[in-house]
Amino acid sequence: MKISFINDIAFIKSLKKGNSKAFTYLVEQYHHRLCNYAYGLVNDKDVSEDIVQNVFIKIWKKRKALKDDINLKNYLYKSTYNEFIDHYRKIRPVFSLEKIHIESLSLFVEEDSGNSLEKLLLEVKKEIENLPPKCKQAFLLSKQEGLTNIEISEYLGISIKSVEGHITKAFSILRKTLDKKSHGIFLLLFRSNLVSKTT
Repeated sequence: MKISFINDIAFIKSLKKGNSKAFTYLVEQYHHRLCNYAYGLVNDKDVSEDIVQNVFIKIWKKRKALKDDINLKNYLYKSTYNEFIDHYRKIRPVFSLEKIHIESLSLFVEEDSGNSLEKLLLEVKKEIENLPPKCKQAFLLSKQEGLTNIEISEYLGISIKSVEGHITKAFSILRKTLDKKSHGIFLLLFRSNLVSKTT
């Protein structure tokens, strides 16, 4: 039997009282969407599920502090985003989490569903596919496959300078073709390889 509540306020009040059915309802309604959102941030299925699990655990522990009229969807997305930040800081020095990533994320973190994020991801992939063939090939070998510029040079049979030129051109084109939100997603997808590798 599907669990339902009269309205959001009734649901929040029930959750605050420790009603297990309310918590089950919360997970059923938002687990999949939050996992999709988290995956867009970390690009790792297991990590994204861990992040969302931590979000639900923290909400349960702090449920009594929730306001009755809270915008639950925004709260959940913000909580997932904050959990992502905590995870990122554990695996990388704090200073490497560039300010532009935070600013870009803030543009869509309050969206009330995962649909907008999925659309942005598709837009980024579409623009990458539209890159000139050589630019796209060098870019994907570097940023997606993790090859160094020397390895790409040997693989494609071109000079290292040509590899650098193709990757630089790809970034330049994408900066122009992607809008601000999509560009933020682009930076997150390739944040670990923003600097071209030469060794």
